[in-house]
Amino acid sequence: MLYLRERPRRNRTLHGVRALTEETQIRRDKLIEPLFLLDGANKSEEITSMPGIFRLSEDKALLHAEQSLRLGIKSFILFPAVDDSLKDKTGSYSWSEKNFYLRIIRALKKKFPEAVLISDVALDPYSSDGHDGIVENGEILNDATLEVLAKMALAQAAAGIDILGPSDMMDGRVGYLRDALDGAGFTKTGIMSYTAKYASAFYGPFRDALQSAPKFGDKKTYQMNPANTTEALREARLDTAEGADYLMVKPALAYLDIIHRIKAASDLPVVCYNVSGEYAMIKAAGEKKWLDPVRARDEMLLAFFRAGADAVITYFAREYAESPHP
Repeated sequence: MLYLRERPRRNRTLHGVRALTEETQIRRDKLIEPLFLLDGANKSEEITSMPGIFRLSEDKALLHAEQSLRLGIKSFILFPAVDDSLKDKTGSYSWSEKNFYLRIIRALKKKFPEAVLISDVALDPYSSDGHDGIVENGEILNDATLEVLAKMALAQAAAGIDILGPSDMMDGRVGYLRDALDGAGFTKTGIMSYTAKYASAFYGPFRDALQSAPKFGDKKTYQMNPANTTEALREARLDTAEGADYLMVKPALAYLDIIHRIKAASDLPVVCYNVSGEYAMIKAAGEKKWLDPVRARDEMLLAFFRAGADAVITYFAREYAESPHP
């Protein structure tokens, strides 16, 4: 027998011992559930590339949110699926009083004032070009886009959104929105900046869900190069200086190093987005019985928190909350 002073396996022998030494936990109230919203009533449309995820009309969304809250989920990030007939070059429907997205926000906040509602601030759901900014002669205009984003943000804040989620990646948008919010008296409305949003291949199912793929080109002139790390730290520094309340990394699974580095460099809460492609991969492999989808799901969620995320946006939120956990 070897006489070893340290035997790490002693801390793995029993389930209770492993629980005592467990460093990272997944908490339901740290998971943010995305909800895709539709106009109309009594509508529930499953998204083909995202099994178990649906576009919901107002009545269905209210019921779904009520069930999720009972399961311990506290926060929701909301995305509108807008009919093409309502889209134009400037995304004007985004701040229209007739916008069903704003109506559903008001309904959710009225019925569930305790729920944390996070919005999406970008032109792509409303733009006939499918881009996150105003397009002119094939170019995405940065400064002109900020004016539209501010109108959208103010309409969302007035509807009851708690935290704005600018996902557009335009330069200066956090400061521009903060000034607009404060100037209109919305000093309590937070900003969760999509700080490091990469030009990723993992967004495909999400674009199916909203039918918001670009009508031409790609998003590489404003979303980040997946090869870059230091650039993410620069974005985090700028967003912090401009008044962000949270910093987000998107996607999450292939960018654990970015989550870790931003968390180490910042004293702001860091959120990561477990995106649609990451969800779809596990679902597809599970259906093929190539892996255990429940174990893979939980292992992936643990990885995000272990890397340093304070909260995780994930399509697995409801499923995880419904599963038995200690």
